[in-house]
Amino acid sequence: MNNVQTIRKRLGLSQAAFADAIGVTQGNVSHIERGAQELTLTVARRIKAIAAERGHPTTLEFICGDTSPQEAA
Repeated sequence: MNNVQTIRKRLGLSQAAFADAIGVTQGNVSHIERGAQELTLTVARRIKAIAAERGHPTTLEFICGDTSPQEAA
């Protein structure tokens, strides 16, 4: 499981609901989670904002996969 998927699941959102929240398609979320599509900085910032709004603050480094969940906590 990559960090985007970890965040989405922590937020309790389906791929479709998460996609709506961050302004992409469900297919984009699926591709990002599988590593078939690169995560843009713009989308990473949206994920960071949505996570913070929902009580799960995180870092861009964690979202982009530069740290493990334990290091980001």
